[in-house]
Amino acid sequence: MSEDDLPYRPCVGVAVFNREGHVFVGRRIGASNDENYLWQMPQGGIDQGEKPIDAAYRELHEETGIESVELIAEAPEWLKYDLPVGRSKRWSGKYRGQTQRWFAFRFVGDESEIRFDLHGKPEFDGWRWVELDKVPALIIPFKKPVYEDVVRYFAPIVADS
Repeated sequence: MSEDDLPYRPCVGVAVFNREGHVFVGRRIGASNDENYLWQMPQGGIDQGEKPIDAAYRELHEETGIESVELIAEAPEWLKYDLPVGRSKRWSGKYRGQTQRWFAFRFVGDESEIRFDLHGKPEFDGWRWVELDKVPALIIPFKKPVYEDVVRYFAPIVADS
C-alpha cells in the first residue's frame, strides 16, 4: 500500500484566545532547529468513540494544563494535511496525515494554570500569546494551509467577541 492510499488520522486542533484576542502557541519539543517552525497550537488524536469536542477539551488539558475555557466556535469543516513523503512512519505507517476538527476557546483562567508536566511526556517546552494572523508563519510548512484556514475561520469570530 502506498502512502497515498493510507487514511487520515482523525484529530482535533484547539485555538485558545486570551482576553486581548491573542492566541496560544506552544514551542514544540524536538522540533526543527529553525525558530520559525517550533510553534503550533494544541492538537491531537480523537480516541475511538470520543466526540471531537470532548477530544478538544482533553487534548488541551493534556498538552497545556488549561481547563478554564469557554467554547467560542467550531470550524465549519474538517481540515486535513498530508505528511511529507516518507514521514508516514510517525504513526506506525498507518496514516498519510491528519484530518482535524478545529475549535476556538476563550481562556478565562489565570496563566499559572498553564503547565506542560501533568500528563506524561510534554509536547511543549514554552509558550506565548500571538496575533492569530501571525501564526501560519510560525508553523512547519506542511501544516501551514490548515493554519491559514483556521485564521480565516476564527479571525472574524474573535474580532467580534
